[in-house]
Amino acid sequence: MDYVFTVRRRSGDGFEPEPGASHFLKVPDNAGKPAPSHKITKTSWVNEVINEARHGPQDDGPVGDILIYIHGFNTPMEVMLERQRKIRTELDALGFEGIVISFDWPSDDKALNYLEDRVDAKQTAFRLVTEGIQSFAALQRPDCHINLHVLAHSMGAYVLREAFDDADDRPGVAAHSWSVSQLMVMSGDVSSSGMAAASSKSSSLFRHCVRLTNYFNPYDEALSLSNIKRVGVSPRAGRVGMPGDAPSKAVDVNCGNYYRAKAGSFAGLPNASHVWYFYDSRFFEDVYHTIRGEMDRDAIPGRARGDRGNLVLLADTREPGPMG
Repeated sequence: MDYVFTVRRRSGDGFEPEPGASHFLKVPDNAGKPAPSHKITKTSWVNEVINEARHGPQDDGPVGDILIYIHGFNTPMEVMLERQRKIRTELDALGFEGIVISFDWPSDDKALNYLEDRVDAKQTAFRLVTEGIQSFAALQRPDCHINLHVLAHSMGAYVLREAFDDADDRPGVAAHSWSVSQLMVMSGDVSSSGMAAASSKSSSLFRHCVRLTNYFNPYDEALSLSNIKRVGVSPRAGRVGMPGDAPSKAVDVNCGNYYRAKAGSFAGLPNASHVWYFYDSRFFEDVYHTIRGEMDRDAIPGRARGDRGNLVLLADTREPGPMG
């Protein structure tokens, strides 16, 4: 089963890319696309997710890991589900014992719908916290500690930032304790300068997490300033990294040289420089170690310290390679 929390509007036997009510879906493994018929109650959904997340020796009290995937723009539901399953398969193969779920916001499947997608993202983002993260936090039990993590792609990083910022501005939400362990962003479609320590827009992200890891690719064509869909948008964290004055919780991982060396293996993949992360086992190995949180950022296998101060993703996890 795949668990999906969608805020798309229901339309007959399906969903459409417009903001709607919250739907908590339990999608069968043989389904190619989430449907309204997969809906279960929120209480059942949350409890089932927590039970699936539980692991660890019973005598010490089990723990749990929930990884929330947030998709980017121009992502229909069937693509979202395919990538959720890909994440789960890759992490399970590495020994991940938790559960992967998705927060599905109303993205369209049209590349030129960038601005409308951004509006819909902002309109629905707050529910990631108010109906998702907070629901898990409220059900924490003494016998089971749940670790929440987020993996956001492209405009999903914008959804994440807006959700945390909006939640901190809502009195009813701000009064309750909630947090996540690892925030991970790949191809993040948020401004690089907005990730600075002094930025009010991103302060909530850093306040409510243990660590934020930004995977960026200088060769990401979708995040280029010359991209016609994004004209006038400032340099993005997913292409140039975070600024030098980002908070101490921030971790930049430059994937540029790694991607360029492996670009041939992604031949034929649409928008490869932007979405290659989903199709690379080496990347998920780094994500797995990040989720576990047992090593310092510099000690994770296959990383080296780059000449600009950021960390560099290497192809070989056994030996340090050239800086970049």
